[in-house]
Amino acid sequence: MFRGGPFGPSLQIGYLVVRNFAYAMFTGIIEHLGTIAHLELSSAGGKLTVHAPSLVPHLAISASVAVNGCCLTIVHCDHENFSADLSGETVAKTSFCGLKAGARVNLEQPLTAGKEFGGHFVLGHVDGTGRVAHVTRDGDSWNFGVAVPLELARYIVSKGSLTIDGISLTVARWYVRRQFSLAEIAVIPYTYQHTNIADRVAGDLVNLEGDILGKYIERYTGRRDSPAPVSELRIEDLIRQGF
Repeated sequence: MFRGGPFGPSLQIGYLVVRNFAYAMFTGIIEHLGTIAHLELSSAGGKLTVHAPSLVPHLAISASVAVNGCCLTIVHCDHENFSADLSGETVAKTSFCGLKAGARVNLEQPLTAGKEFGGHFVLGHVDGTGRVAHVTRDGDSWNFGVAVPLELARYIVSKGSLTIDGISLTVARWYVRRQFSLAEIAVIPYTYQHTNIADRVAGDLVNLEGDILGKYIERYTGRRDSPAPVSELRIEDLIRQGF
């Protein structure tokens, strides 16, 4: 059961109350485009500032926002820009290393109660990066091809969902090669015009997040064939630490 309290939202499981329980989830439906105003990167982390005058009035410090599909915590806002810190893990796992000031980025706020669920379950936890193979015109639409590393290929199925730079997309065709796999997506004009797919060229890095449902299925089927893990977590430890 969820409830409020002096320490913020909490989750109650039986008689155990876990305080400060917060979880952001997205749908992959891009609401705004922003422009990178400043980007500092190192192997230890970095700092990102995004110019997004249409979105900033709806943001708050400590809230979450997805930038090219990566869930970040807002640490500063002014009238037209917001900033977020990047961990070393984020720098290593995402395509921020391939971006520069002036690049457009896809933006989405977390899903809230009562809001239409238009895409699929997107956590904003980037699994890794792929590279754009091509963006070719196909009548009124575009054929968007992305090379996917083999370690992420197991989460992708033809006609299934794939998050690319935060966009919920449907895999139209799926090819498996020896060193990589290729996902091809049919992009409608609205998506092309309202996301940064229009800026992509062959060789660009893009963020990838596999379908969370596939990950849970993989975890569940793996556990069925493995001994049950022994947890070292005890109720006494949680109580001693203030939970």
